[in-house]
Amino acid sequence: MKKMTKAEYKRFLSGGTKTGNIATVKKDGSPNVVPIWFYLDGDDIVFTTGGESLKAKNIKRDSRVCLSVDDQTPPYAFVQIEGIATFSEDLKEMLYWATRIGGRYMGEDQAEVFGRRNAVSGELLVRIGPTRVIAYKDVAGW
Repeated sequence: MKKMTKAEYKRFLSGGTKTGNIATVKKDGSPNVVPIWFYLDGDDIVFTTGGESLKAKNIKRDSRVCLSVDDQTPPYAFVQIEGIATFSEDLKEMLYWATRIGGRYMGEDQAEVFGRRNAVSGELLVRIGPTRVIAYKDVAGW
């Protein structure tokens, strides 16, 4: 197993259509983990979610989150980001990011449709500011 450099893990997070798994803290203190589509903005992770979703409610109560993204093909790799999440309800900003996320995961031909569908009142733009990053490649030892 080898540690990734910052440039390597940023390329890893930006490439392809890897789904992230975000962990939040539920009201009773137990974890909740759900898959998300995301986009890397500098060092921050950006994604959208419904304002009434469990993950949004959890983050409103406790802004600490952890995102895990992995490559499931040999020789395997993963990045884990611990951070603090903040929200924006600015629809213009949300449209910008939702469109980029849509392009990444649905293809550029669907980017605008996805962006407009997700940048609406009641949705939230979530930004994770990293506090700790753990990133390894060649996990299988090749």
